[in-house]
Amino acid sequence: MEDLIHSFLVERNWVQGAPKISFLAAGEYNQNFLVQSGDTRLVFRINHGSQLGLADQIGYEFKVLQCVEPSKVTPRPLRVHTDPRPFGGGVMLMQHLPGEALVYERDLARAADIFARIHALPPCPELLVQKDPIAAIASESLTLINRYPDHALTRQRGRLLDYHQHIVRLGQDNRALFAADRLCVVNTEVNSGNFLITPGSAYLVDWEKAVVSSRHQDLGHFLSPTTTLWRTETILAQEQKDEFLKAYHRRLPDPPALKELMRLSRIMEQVIILRGLSWCFMAHHEYTHAAKPLTDPLTRKKIELYMRDLDRIIASAP
Repeated sequence: MEDLIHSFLVERNWVQGAPKISFLAAGEYNQNFLVQSGDTRLVFRINHGSQLGLADQIGYEFKVLQCVEPSKVTPRPLRVHTDPRPFGGGVMLMQHLPGEALVYERDLARAADIFARIHALPPCPELLVQKDPIAAIASESLTLINRYPDHALTRQRGRLLDYHQHIVRLGQDNRALFAADRLCVVNTEVNSGNFLITPGSAYLVDWEKAVVSSRHQDLGHFLSPTTTLWRTETILAQEQKDEFLKAYHRRLPDPPALKELMRLSRIMEQVIILRGLSWCFMAHHEYTHAAKPLTDPLTRKKIELYMRDLDRIIASAP
């Protein structure tokens, strides 16, 4: 693969000189390679699927990065090739950013600044719009819960279906509040591993599932225990959550009322808990029946934890 990437970059004059290619990281839908050309470090990203159901996923992600680039806390997109040939999926070249995963106990204020910079930007008309995020996430979650009728975890299914009904009612009761909220670009996948933190910089990467929606989708996702526990052992106390939201509020150029910001973020946190648990419920069946290869043992461990502690996690919802 590295030789093919090298030839592709050189033939299209995407980089100068003789770049060195090395594997960087991979997810369920992407592979990422580090491209080093002199002092320049870039990321070559190969797409292998779309969580949004898009035919041109890499082209969409490129547009997202162009939209959020003025925030100066996201990777700068450089080149895009939407034809699936020769890599089996579209590819993109973007800026490589330094840093390590976010530490909740240390970096909440820096995360607040990142979100404020991004959410202050005007939404771009080319991106997907999700005007009713609670209804959309509840619908997606129900599909995940019901994907495998023969799922062995019948007790967890029943609990999730009950919680789903609670979220549907919550969405109906608060639809007008979210409809009045200003739309902005939201990442929707803000776990600690998607932040890159150094002493002098802080960034948010991995924009494959971004949409135009309520800011509270990012805020609620960031604070949810299903997010904080995914790569760490952290569950944020309510005082920490409030301090994060206050820091975010202070950094906004045109902030809504703080009381409203906190209320809607807490509502969305409950919604994100449903989505996180529903995905783990679905994935538990796939991994148990070898329908999907397990590339990360930690993922299996966390899925089992979430299913075992499902009632406690739901009860922790604000």
